[in-house]
Amino acid sequence: MKRVFVTGLGAVTPIGIGVQEFTDGLKQGKSGIGPIACFDASQHSARIAAEVKDFNPELYMNKKEVRRHNRYSQFAMSAAAMAVEQAGLKDKNYDPEKVGVTVSTGIGGIHTFEKEYDTILAGGPSRVSPFLVPMMICNIAAGCIAMEYGFNGPNFCVVSACASGLHGIGEAYMKIISGECDIMICGGAEAAITPLTVAGFAKMKALSTRNDEPEKASRPFDQDRDGFVMGEGAGVIVLESEESMKRRGSKPLAEFLGYGASADAHHLTAPHPEGKGGFLAMSKAIKCNDYPIEKINYVNAHGTSTPIGDLAEIKAVRTVFGDKISNVSINATKSMVGHLLGAAGALGVVATVVQIQNGFIHPTINLHNPSDEIADLDLVPLKAKDRQIEAGIVNSFGFGGQNASVLLAKV
Repeated sequence: MKRVFVTGLGAVTPIGIGVQEFTDGLKQGKSGIGPIACFDASQHSARIAAEVKDFNPELYMNKKEVRRHNRYSQFAMSAAAMAVEQAGLKDKNYDPEKVGVTVSTGIGGIHTFEKEYDTILAGGPSRVSPFLVPMMICNIAAGCIAMEYGFNGPNFCVVSACASGLHGIGEAYMKIISGECDIMICGGAEAAITPLTVAGFAKMKALSTRNDEPEKASRPFDQDRDGFVMGEGAGVIVLESEESMKRRGSKPLAEFLGYGASADAHHLTAPHPEGKGGFLAMSKAIKCNDYPIEKINYVNAHGTSTPIGDLAEIKAVRTVFGDKISNVSINATKSMVGHLLGAAGALGVVATVVQIQNGFIHPTINLHNPSDEIADLDLVPLKAKDRQIEAGIVNSFGFGGQNASVLLAKV
């Protein structure tokens, strides 16, 4: 089978903007969660989130572009600019018709939607912005990245709730495997910390209400977890075939070895209690290249900090690894950055690649009392540890029972 590599990374996150800052934050176990600052949340039951701080989109696009892009799209274009630069694509040493883009989102331009709805109520239809639709729709970030760099290959957006970004990356991988593309810019972006979205998730009882201790609120696998914390940001990677990478002289950061997708076919929002869908997705990712299970020693868990979801995922991981699970380190990036919804899996891929590159496993912060069912596992509580990742799985599971897993390995 054709070999595929990661050759570029970009990250806009609540614990740092740029790959190096994000890496440093992961290693330090830094929390990006605090009281919501972007709107008055005093009447909300959940008043905390992981917001991106000190973000200046003008570092990555001009002022005119900034005004025409929703926050989620600004995140996507900024992360893409970082990944494109690292991969050396600014040199134009490729066939643009063989370069595609898929940048996914779960909710899209909800900031614009809420703002313009208020506008029409207050001032009537004539006051609505002509940019409402292009700023709001979910596919616009991918389209704008292609416009910026002249990439003429396939361009699309996968929307599958919290699995969106990882599904998009997986489908990008398949475009390269099929030979349709040599290079894919892929990932996810989300900026959904808005009054309506927060209220909606809170009404479902999905969010943590540990408002007085925001930095301790996201606690995957801990007995005291009470729901996820919303986050925002973007993770974008460049995937490239081995032939293209050698021809252009780009540097491999990790090898992309497999992708699996599945459906729980179980419940609107709850995962299958035995983790059936997660097991299927992970198994498919491993079988893509028949990678030896004993060489996989890391899982970047979906790990949202919900009582049911965390246990269902661990059941799936146990089923996949069997008696090999004692060799596997498992952590949850969401303990630090919150849940980036449609961008979560994409950022999980970036986190996995930087850990592979730098020889460490980041901590699952706030994990003081693991649930009894999982206390025997290596969940990397509280502090990072040095360890070489030979190969790692990234999981991302969405409402509707839509699951994605990918497998990455050290070069």
